[in-house]
Amino acid sequence: MKIVSTKDNLQVLYEDNHIIIVNKRVGDIVQGDQTGDKPLSEVVKEYIKEKYEKPGEVFLGVVHRLDRPTTGLVIFAKTSKALSRLNESFKNRETQKTYWAAVKNMPPKNEDTLTHYLVRNPKNNQSKAFDNEVKESKKASLTYKIIKKLDRFVILEIDLHTGRHHQIRAQLCKINCPIKGDLKYGFDRSNADGGIHLHARKLTFIHPVKKEELTIVAPTPNDPIWNAATKN
Repeated sequence: MKIVSTKDNLQVLYEDNHIIIVNKRVGDIVQGDQTGDKPLSEVVKEYIKEKYEKPGEVFLGVVHRLDRPTTGLVIFAKTSKALSRLNESFKNRETQKTYWAAVKNMPPKNEDTLTHYLVRNPKNNQSKAFDNEVKESKKASLTYKIIKKLDRFVILEIDLHTGRHHQIRAQLCKINCPIKGDLKYGFDRSNADGGIHLHARKLTFIHPVKKEELTIVAPTPNDPIWNAATKN
């Protein structure tokens, strides 16, 4: 995937008058929260303001989020029209999100569809997966397949069918395949950078204004495991 621009650690993968898609780094928060840390949305606003010499406030709509320790594709809307249409598209599951994960153990099958029922605990910001429906649970579904076997890890490609809180992390934990670095969901130690090896790799969607199908692929972070995963 061609990178449009890299400035001040902001990697822009696609940009036009209506949307901008960036490759999120480990530790970036997409939208402001109680930590008070500068969110990615503000970094993108500053990029747009400087690039186009815009006076006044820059409009930028947050369409979706990624967990702070994950990396990969994040799409923002540059106009209110694009934001409302993208929100509708994501809500109706008209987008196809594909993730890569480096996991500790071999999954039960080379490829499979997992269906669980997730219960979110807001106190510890964690979701637990159950095999059967329980009180206050939400159905979660994904399909995975093995795309590479490394010496100590297995690389999975994952297509989401639902968008639940920490869904991939919780479901992979449930089948004893914790993601590298993910202490919260069963991995035995953290990554040095505080991240986890979960990457939002690809997004296919209909452009909110041009009405054309777009597929954007995000390069993986530069580290030994991802480099081995992408090596031919």
